[in-house]
Amino acid sequence: MSKNQAYAEKYAEAAMEQMKRYGIPASVILAQGILESSNGQSQLAQNENNHFGIKATSSWLNNGGKYAFYTDDRPNEKFCKYDSVSDSYEHHSQFLKNNKRYNQCFSLSPDDYKGWANGIERAGYATGGGYAANLQSIIERNGLQKYDQMVMNEMRSQGKQFGVEQNARQTAPSVAASSSTQTMMPTGEYSFPLKREEFLFVTSPFGMRNDPMGSGKQQMHKGVDIRAKQDDILATERNGKVVAVNHNANTGGGKSVTVEYNRPDNTKVQVSYMHLSNIAVKVGDVVSSGQKLGMTGNTGTRTTREHLHFSVKNIAADGTSRDVDPASYLAEIAQKGNLTQQALHNGNDLLAKYKTNSIPAIDTSLSPDEWMKKLLSSEDSSVGLSGNDPVMSMATAMYSGLLMLAVQIDNQNEEEQKAQISESVSNRQIDLKSLVPSMKECRLTIGENGKAVLHADNGTVNVAHELSSAEMARLSQILGNSSLSNESKEMRIAGMVNTIVLSQQASQNYEQRMAEQEGQAQNLQRK
Repeated sequence: MSKNQAYAEKYAEAAMEQMKRYGIPASVILAQGILESSNGQSQLAQNENNHFGIKATSSWLNNGGKYAFYTDDRPNEKFCKYDSVSDSYEHHSQFLKNNKRYNQCFSLSPDDYKGWANGIERAGYATGGGYAANLQSIIERNGLQKYDQMVMNEMRSQGKQFGVEQNARQTAPSVAASSSTQTMMPTGEYSFPLKREEFLFVTSPFGMRNDPMGSGKQQMHKGVDIRAKQDDILATERNGKVVAVNHNANTGGGKSVTVEYNRPDNTKVQVSYMHLSNIAVKVGDVVSSGQKLGMTGNTGTRTTREHLHFSVKNIAADGTSRDVDPASYLAEIAQKGNLTQQALHNGNDLLAKYKTNSIPAIDTSLSPDEWMKKLLSSEDSSVGLSGNDPVMSMATAMYSGLLMLAVQIDNQNEEEQKAQISESVSNRQIDLKSLVPSMKECRLTIGENGKAVLHADNGTVNVAHELSSAEMARLSQILGNSSLSNESKEMRIAGMVNTIVLSQQASQNYEQRMAEQEGQAQNLQRK
């Protein structure tokens, strides 16, 4: 087996994962890795896990990215340093995806390795000539295009889509760093408090907020609220001790559990879970990471819907304690345990600012459209993008289109749009008042059965109308028509809503007249 083939076999899984996430041919990724890292044997690859020769930009440095000095085009240039080869592969994909000069490549098919090789050379990835020819030669000489076809066949046979939302990152052991400075712990040492494939949906972060119980006052929120639905709550580390259990559902935090973890410097960390429906442990129990402690619920006098309130205290050696942002604790255990999940609030990863050795050069926040798609396809979505039910698929397409149009017409900034998207998806409803300003109230709700119900009040009649398949199809057609401006879409949707309301009003008036006539007839008969 040649050195090229040995490299390709070792990192094929990592390359195919990147192809699924970003649509970059696995063959091209492997060929670049072979060429740029000398089959993984270059000093940059051996010492810094940098397999693609990516230099440290000012953004990387400003965000605390690690680097090392090497001579390339000029002496002592700064190159990115990674904690694992997997991080190098992920950053390489992000580097291509987030640089506009490579935009044309992403319009190509994921298995068009020739087009990608030529596009990468034209965009100036390498300073030397013949870069595309070298990549194609490596691919064809070693048969690397077979990995592209393996991914394409898998995506087709399983009905999967390319994209980071649909393909969560999984760090394979074969691509873990071999450096003695590696700090990641073995799998199983740490766990997030809820099991999620890609991210925790945080509905309320740590810090000052408006009192959700409606007092109109500001309050300090000493934890994070995480969307949940009868989920098992999990211990986050090994050798934890249950130090408090509350079975009284009528307290502010409802049923709760607190687990304490000792640190080598004689400090302690206490992790609390509140508003539980049931508890599976008792005081004094020793628990391990991933162990079930109970189940989420909606108990307590200070809660409006089911969720997990997760809080963290640091206990100093002298016994003094202070509340800390749980995002900092989750970032700590994510890095120690090599956990890839995020904690997203309105499309922003709360862990990013606390991670000391994450890939910092790429902005991890999402646009409103990206956040909506990610949220709708997640485990915590009340209105799922997934599934083969055509009625649900139609309802979801209409829902997502209406939601984006509603937030855009409101002229909100991006953060306000993402907050509205979070609330709408969480509550399974969209406020359509901005699209139909003539109505006193207008909103659309989606049931778990895929049924869409329009609720409208024009001041005369209050309507709750279940949309037919034809009406949903008509709305989807309007929303998906790229030749229409937002204003035109707004006018057509308003026309549809008004027609439905007036039709319902006429129907109610007719039924009322018939009832009155029937009553009059019965009175005449009695006379």
